[in-house]
Amino acid sequence: MRDWISGRVFRLVHGNNLVYNTCWEDPRLDRVALQLTSSDRVLVITSAGCNALDYALAGPAHVHAVDMNPRQNSLLELKVAGLRSLQFEDFYKFFGDGHHPYAAAIYQSTLRHELSDWARDYWDRYIGFFDSSKRSFYFRGTSGGFARMINFYIDRVAKIRPEVNEILAATSLDEQTKIYERIRDKFWSRTMRFALNRDTTLSMLGVPKAQRQQIEKQYPGGILRFIEDSMEAVFAKLPMSDNYFWRVYITGRYAPDCCPEYLRPENFEKLKSTRVANVSVHTDSVQGFLEKNSVEISRFVLLDHMDWLSDHFFPLLESEWQAILSRAAEKTRILWRSGGLRTDFIEQVTVTRQGKHVKLPELLQYNHELARELHQQDRVHTYGSFYIANLVA
Repeated sequence: MRDWISGRVFRLVHGNNLVYNTCWEDPRLDRVALQLTSSDRVLVITSAGCNALDYALAGPAHVHAVDMNPRQNSLLELKVAGLRSLQFEDFYKFFGDGHHPYAAAIYQSTLRHELSDWARDYWDRYIGFFDSSKRSFYFRGTSGGFARMINFYIDRVAKIRPEVNEILAATSLDEQTKIYERIRDKFWSRTMRFALNRDTTLSMLGVPKAQRQQIEKQYPGGILRFIEDSMEAVFAKLPMSDNYFWRVYITGRYAPDCCPEYLRPENFEKLKSTRVANVSVHTDSVQGFLEKNSVEISRFVLLDHMDWLSDHFFPLLESEWQAILSRAAEKTRILWRSGGLRTDFIEQVTVTRQGKHVKLPELLQYNHELARELHQQDRVHTYGSFYIANLVA
């Protein structure tokens, strides 16, 4: 019964909401792992679209952003429309500050006509996400709603806002560590532990039951210890000076010197002039997109969604890999992440290759050393493992 309720809650959250208002994967690592060239065609799951734009800056032939949630694609469409039609100052107010005092007017006059029908209908209703100076866009959607609750907890319950601000302003890891040690016990109260141990809370963050079970089985101490250790790594072991992922959820906005690459003036101009033309948005599953389009893909970025399919939807996982094989170009490279320390389910995937049934690992050549090295540098640090695999010809 608990599993059924958890599944229903997760589907309700993800089927009816904008879940991610910013990408929660570090594209700086992906750029090193992907080694993009001008001949590469990339497929990435859209999420909030930040990383699709980041990859486009590297100059591949094309970036296909694919997501089953049309709300996520609508967000990327709005960013693309802004890149094409706005000046940098207005664009940064929307997506850097998360607030523009004239958001609705600019949307109606400049952005609306650039969108697809679905995206236009969506933003006709929700462009108000950008119009409040007190509640920024980055406190909207389900992940943004969770961030807002955490900020309420920091301000009103734990009462550690001054120390959190000190961490953001710290100039050394030693300074960060000392401040974090002062507030650790205040933050990790019984109330916080209770909240983070609930499936409903984790659903707001995009963590399905199958992913939670992976972590519970593989990580000593289970999900709570995993989250606690991840946060300690972020706030005490990695520099916060360029960690825009956590900054935006703590403050509701980016800083000009701590933001995604697409929000830097020089990159905005590069995207506007040429690169954004090489980004397309598709509302579909990965399998559906690959089966409907004959384009060859040389770089796949699958985020952590295989965790979602690994339990009750395993046949869909096998079908997706079959579709990947059917559209893979020469020297294809595939990236994915997992909440677990291992993706054992990959070992069980069976596909057809040249008329024969084979286990998927026989077709993958992993770069474990580079993946481990990059994973340690991950500024997000909420995944248990990171994978880089070349497809064997």
